[in-house]
Amino acid sequence: MQFLGGHMRTFHKGGVEFTVDHKYMPVKAIGSGAYGVVCAAQDQEAKRKVAIKKITNVFEDMVDAKRIMREVRMLVHFDHPNIINLYDLVPPRNRNEFRDMYLVLEYMETDLHKIIYSKNVLTNQHFQYFIYQLLKGLKYIHTAGVIHRDLKPSNILLNANCDLKICDFGLARSTRDENALTQYVVTRWYRAPEIMCCDEFYNATVDVWSVGCILGEMFKRKPLFPGDHYIQQLNLIFQTCGTPNADDTAWIKNEKARQFIRSRPNMKRKNFTRTFDRATSDGVDLLQQMLQFDPNKRISVDRALSHPFISAYHSPEEEVICEIPFDHKYEQYTEGNASYLKELMYQEILNIRC
Repeated sequence: MQFLGGHMRTFHKGGVEFTVDHKYMPVKAIGSGAYGVVCAAQDQEAKRKVAIKKITNVFEDMVDAKRIMREVRMLVHFDHPNIINLYDLVPPRNRNEFRDMYLVLEYMETDLHKIIYSKNVLTNQHFQYFIYQLLKGLKYIHTAGVIHRDLKPSNILLNANCDLKICDFGLARSTRDENALTQYVVTRWYRAPEIMCCDEFYNATVDVWSVGCILGEMFKRKPLFPGDHYIQQLNLIFQTCGTPNADDTAWIKNEKARQFIRSRPNMKRKNFTRTFDRATSDGVDLLQQMLQFDPNKRISVDRALSHPFISAYHSPEEEVICEIPFDHKYEQYTEGNASYLKELMYQEILNIRC
């Protein structure tokens, strides 16, 4: 074990102070957001580049603290080539002053959002390889009993050789959680209809819808459904996919949501071949199967992995499952208990350094 409070270095990147193990030599700030700042660094012992994500004042907001704890636990649990690696957690200098979290993650050069909106030429081979890797990672996540719930291009990391890693599990949830699932998840543009229709017991097919939105965005090089609010979001979906009929809305339990859909003008599904004119016929077919309004009719991850669109990469022996389900039961003891959550987080730091 590497003892806590050892030889540390302090530096500033992105306007934020980092205090980490001396072996981490800072390179540059590479990202920021509501969570904090990410800094690229060189791990001088392991001889590799890493990304250090600092989250400040972790325990001031219990919702955010639980999300960070969930992400840490899931990344420790997962072991898959298409999921970002968590290498290390940096300890505080003093246990009594434990306020900030440092996640040392696998370094990736860019993300899919930057690639889509770059001047890079994207070929059908790129689309196929990206989607294949994304689906492989999803199969593993879903067989662990986890729904990602926030898939979007900026949460899909890439290297120059097109290796793909799914990241950001802060909004992920266990499918074994008996509590109702919230509607306030998934960046709106990639949000499945069942979440907007107030179905509290949606399942892993919400991630398949998000993958469909991402595939369509790669084809068009612009977002498919850039709604400013959920009504506009649903209208945009109807304009492209058609207004769902009674059969396609039979699964909706919320009567107000069903009435709203019935009140919409009857729009026909666009001709996907014309709308996505850069896509092959197989690409169009997979997209149509992913963007099914009725989640029960949406293609599964397993079936998608066998789809002709990605047949060039399909390799069952590489499409592995997670043998051990993710254990989310610790969350029931953290409800409103900041001190217990803080202790759990500290134990995670100890565990990863053993």
